[in-house]
Order: sequence, then C-alpha cells, then structure tokens
Amino acid sequence: MATQYEIEHNIKPSSSTSRRRRQLDMSTFTAHLHNLLPDSTSSASSQTTEQHHNPHAVPNPADTSALFRLIQDQMGTLAATAPTEDNRAFLESLVEALEPDVARPPRQIEGVTQEFLDGLDRVPRQSLRADDACPICAERFLDDPYPLVVELPCHASHRFDLECVGPWLRAKGTCPMCRKEVGKRKEVVVSTAQGEEGEEEEDDVDGLYA
Repeated sequence: MATQYEIEHNIKPSSSTSRRRRQLDMSTFTAHLHNLLPDSTSSASSQTTEQHHNPHAVPNPADTSALFRLIQDQMGTLAATAPTEDNRAFLESLVEALEPDVARPPRQIEGVTQEFLDGLDRVPRQSLRADDACPICAERFLDDPYPLVVELPCHASHRFDLECVGPWLRAKGTCPMCRKEVGKRKEVVVSTAQGEEGEEEEDDVDGLYA
C-alpha cells in the first residue's frame, strides 16, 4: 500500500528505498488502526456517536494497548540510535508518556481523524532552513529530496515529518512537543466564539426594540 508520502509526491513504492531511514513506519500503524476502527477516516463526532450506540464498536483493550505499544516501540528504536542527547531525551519522554496507554488502554482512541491529518498545513520546501530537522527522527528536512513537512496549529515552530508525527497524532491527538490538543482545540474555539457573538447580537437587538 502506498504511503501518504508516496501519494502526495507521486512516487512509486519501489523508489522509497532512497528515502531516509530514521522514520516511523506509518503504514503498519495505519493498518493496525484500521483494524480497530474501520471507520477511522470519519469525523470524531460520528465515531463517538457510532461507538455510543454500538458497544461492539469499542476497540478491544488488548488491541488498543498493542496500538500504543507499536508507537512506543518505534519511538524506542529511534531513541536507541538518536544522534543527539536532546533527541534521545525527547523520544524517551514520548515513550514514557505512552506507558499509561499501554498499561491501561483507554476505552476510545482520542486521536485526530485522518481528515485532520490530511488537512494539516504543508510547509513549502523554500521556507525550510538548511538546519531545520524533525524533532522525532532528528533528520534535516532538506536532506529529503521531497520533504513532506507539516506544521501543527499549536505553534508555528512545531514542525514534523508527516510520517513521523502521524501515528502519534492519530493515537493521542496532541502535539508531541507541547502536548496541547491539536484536533479539537480549533473546533471548540470557533464554535464557542460564534455562539457567543450570536447571543450578544440577539441581546442587542432585543434591547433596541424593547
């Protein structure tokens, strides 16, 4: 199955061997996630509704634990060959943060939807500096002839290779760096602001014509 990297750059799977080696295997993660949530490309609200009315849609705890263990193992593998102490410490912090999900898996996977992942801002190659690197794999973006870099909505400097950050976002729904929720935050802020403005406008109108 073609990866998101190959799809967006129209690259044949056979040519992927020329890519960098220190990256997470997103295809394995995606396949496992799809086994847990066959409708995982739908919106978070529709998933919640379906799972609420259909108890059988809730993932098996052992399978959910295995999903988080898969990410944890890949982060641990990268940490073992980390090029810097800062990168090693960062990866080890992610491994530690995943331990509660492995030991006591949540009833529902709270990660972002595939739609959200596909809609993340892509960072143009020309705006990347020579020393800019992915915080997860620690490889410089421009070492890849076709960098697929995404910027998270929590902060403009929180940039990652899509295939490195994808599994974490799909499983956890937070920024690996600041741990802010990135999938739900925008929706809540926008809907709340619109609701408050609408109420204020109605109150003003009632006051004028009372």
